[in-house]
Amino acid sequence: MSSVSDQSSPAAGRPSGASYAVAGVDIEAGDRAVELMKEWVRKTQRPEVLGGLGGFAGLFDASALKRYERPLLASATDGVGTKVDLARQLGVYDSIGHDLVAMVMDDIVVCGAEPLFMTDYICVGKVHPERVAAIVKGIAEGCVLAGCALVGGETAEHPGLLGPDDFDVAGAGTGVVEADRLLGADRIRSGDAVIAMAASGLHSNGYSLVRHVLFERASLSLDQHIEEFGRSLGEELLEPTKIYSLDCLALTRTTEVHAFSHITGGGLAANLARVIPDGLHAIVDRETWTPAPVFDLVGRTGEVERLELERTLNMGVGMIAIVPEESADAALATLGDRGVDAWIAGEITERGEHTTGAALIGDYAS
Repeated sequence: MSSVSDQSSPAAGRPSGASYAVAGVDIEAGDRAVELMKEWVRKTQRPEVLGGLGGFAGLFDASALKRYERPLLASATDGVGTKVDLARQLGVYDSIGHDLVAMVMDDIVVCGAEPLFMTDYICVGKVHPERVAAIVKGIAEGCVLAGCALVGGETAEHPGLLGPDDFDVAGAGTGVVEADRLLGADRIRSGDAVIAMAASGLHSNGYSLVRHVLFERASLSLDQHIEEFGRSLGEELLEPTKIYSLDCLALTRTTEVHAFSHITGGGLAANLARVIPDGLHAIVDRETWTPAPVFDLVGRTGEVERLELERTLNMGVGMIAIVPEESADAALATLGDRGVDAWIAGEITERGEHTTGAALIGDYAS
């Protein structure tokens, strides 16, 4: 007789029929997880947020938008990808939330929108309250860095579909921008400067390639010390994605900005091309920066061709700002004051009619 049958037998004083708990869903553990996360969610609150955690919907007072003449709402949704499996293997759960917020809110700020609020979705094979609370703690800390509120979320337990220690995260966010301050391709002009902002590491894209190269091909281990990193491989790979939202907004307040580009899946050239108008071209000089050692390790170990590497990983650039040439120095000063490593990486040039895109030239600085 199985242990489940023993525990649910009439002799044990419990019902003999099926139950949610017997099916693998622990309601009490879910309730405890909610209690543990409330403290962290409270730290993200903005004045416009009504009510607390536990309602069916998060409430945000839209009357705050009355100060806008024509408010445009911006929304985005994303996840963290297979980076979550490395967090699971290492038993580190709080940093992954920073990645989630960055992937969502740094997409929203690209159009010049101020992040307002976010919701999350955490799917687990089995609810471990402390683990779920640690994930939410990281999301809440990320929301503080992005200047937005965490107004709600959902934790779903999927026994039988996910293993007891497996999990995934996703999120959605909303921001607002004044219509006449909307940033994008229509503002970009020939001669504009392309300003690169340094990435904190791999961020949250390309981990399927990274895992294939480092673990399947090279048989490295997460706890292995890597001399070039000065720390373990696992610590390097779990480095949280930098959140640029408030830095980008500060830039729009101190100088003229024509566009931003969040460098995620697809790499620098492909993401930059998304904001370049017809007839113009972005030229980015690789000699203006040196990618972190982790990019070289992946490329060298896997014998990955440079173009494949560049269209999969961010290669050390997490966000791009396109500004008028005469505003470049002021933009760099603002970012420098905020502790953001930034530099002029290229320029916008004219091309033939209906030609658009971005190109990387030269070799990386050594």
